[in-house]
Amino acid sequence: MNRKYLLILLGGTLLAAMACGNRARKPADNTAATHTPTVDVPLFNADSAYRYVKEQVDFGARVPNTPEHVACGNYLAEKLAAFGAVVTNQHVNLPAYNGTMLKARNIIGSYRPEAKKRIALFAHWDSRPWADADPDATKHYTPVLGANDGASGVGVLLEIARHLQTSQPALGVDIVLVDAEDYGAHRAYTGMHREEYWGLGAQYWARNPHVQGYRARFGILLDMVGGKRAIFRYESYSQEFASSINKKVWQAAARLGYADTFVARTGGLVTDDHLFINRYAGIPTIDIVPYSEYSDFFEYWHTVKDDMDAIDRTTLQAVGQTVMQVVYEEQ
Repeated sequence: MNRKYLLILLGGTLLAAMACGNRARKPADNTAATHTPTVDVPLFNADSAYRYVKEQVDFGARVPNTPEHVACGNYLAEKLAAFGAVVTNQHVNLPAYNGTMLKARNIIGSYRPEAKKRIALFAHWDSRPWADADPDATKHYTPVLGANDGASGVGVLLEIARHLQTSQPALGVDIVLVDAEDYGAHRAYTGMHREEYWGLGAQYWARNPHVQGYRARFGILLDMVGGKRAIFRYESYSQEFASSINKKVWQAAARLGYADTFVARTGGLVTDDHLFINRYAGIPTIDIVPYSEYSDFFEYWHTVKDDMDAIDRTTLQAVGQTVMQVVYEEQ
């Protein structure tokens, strides 16, 4: 992921072709689901989700190998446990693109772990070590707080977990908080920029899930889901691997009145955690991410201004309620 993600702004056609050539065979997408309009879906609380975002940001930048990263990881595991999840921690050393060994931690909160039918919800909880997209070049080695890029997706999932504690849906749910997503190559790196430099925690989980032989009906990844005026389109890898899940989610958003936020058109090609989950775990997984080939992810992506001022409760509400609708409707 050259700019966290594989952008197709410069030499895009060539990059896309290379990515296609490296792709594993598309897993079967046997995910048609029953829509149950009368199901009782809890009301998502954007204020609560916002608070969980802020509590992460208050630790500072959550960069692997730092005290802030350790403290926030403990907070997330404790929060999921307090919300009634069976918590599994995957502590693993993962080599970064520059040879740095990262002390990573995937944190999984499982609800109804005995259930065979499952849904997996993903977000990354680490933040970018460097603000290498900042307009001020003197900030290019300053760690990013990652309020939107990381903490927003986790905040939404923590609010969903709060509801799962008291009102569990028909299927089992696993909330998978993956680490070391955002330690990909710095812009100044002169070597080859490879997609596998990103999403290290997701790559590890996809090859070594927290339960041997783990399967889920489908997965939903949340990334940068708290930005102001965010628009979410069908991400292209999501369309390839799990188009029926894209359709399911965007139709749910439309029924809830969020069609202006979830625009049912294909957007850009994004190398994110879901790509490795699709490739290596074979779980049809989509990415809810604000990106198209015509625009950047969000205004303050990989800059020092990715702080709480970048977070909008309205966007958190649209994403959180939509995901809850999908989860609780699944039979």
